[in-house]
Amino acid sequence: MKASHSPSVAIVTGGARGIGRACAKALAGAGFDIALVDLLRPELDRTAGEIREMGRKALTFEADVSSFAEAQRVADETVAQFGRIDVLVNNAGRSMPKGILEITEDEFDRTIAINLKSCFNYIRAVAPVMQAQGGGRIVSMSSLNAHTGGVTAAVSRFAYAAAKAGIIGMTKALAKELGPTILVNALCPGVIETELGNTLTRERGAALAQAGIALQRMGKPEDVAQLVLFLAASEPCFMTGQALVVDGFQYNC
Repeated sequence: MKASHSPSVAIVTGGARGIGRACAKALAGAGFDIALVDLLRPELDRTAGEIREMGRKALTFEADVSSFAEAQRVADETVAQFGRIDVLVNNAGRSMPKGILEITEDEFDRTIAINLKSCFNYIRAVAPVMQAQGGGRIVSMSSLNAHTGGVTAAVSRFAYAAAKAGIIGMTKALAKELGPTILVNALCPGVIETELGNTLTRERGAALAQAGIALQRMGKPEDVAQLVLFLAASEPCFMTGQALVVDGFQYNC
């Protein structure tokens, strides 16, 4: 992607905790300086501190990912501080458990804004930078729900599934539009057990893993992070426009 004498730079949205934190630390471990975006100030500071302890630089941005203007600010300030942007990880998202007869218009709009529009915001902000420097990598976090609809054991239902399916369509279209220099891929995690967990992983995760996941365990943030690192840093890489499922083969959840 670039000469090895200068550190690579990655922006990770939703980077304060969970999958985003694991992705940021995996990239830092591979030599990336990191710009973290989230609304959780204490967790942002914790993760940034961990990255600095690894010997890498870290910027923090307390920003709402649904804001187009904030995405541009993050990109501009990252370039001003680090000189470039090599990788964007669109990880920020929010669940939505309400069905079609319960959800309000505002709740639907907010679900789409946080999960899907955020990807547009940040890709639009970083793509010109990547093009000007000769290339880059974009990885967006979709979900297994994009394929299943998320209406059985899943925490989220149709609005979240629609947003995450939109990420797959966006990924495929932008891989064509931004290629050959910018690689654009997506990941579709299944049941992932984060620090805080959710109602599914806390109450039913172990049982679901035994009954419906071939590897008989829930995923960990690090399971997702290793694939993000591969898509972000592998050389050579002949993969773009893909939506990779990482779920331990979740066949009955």
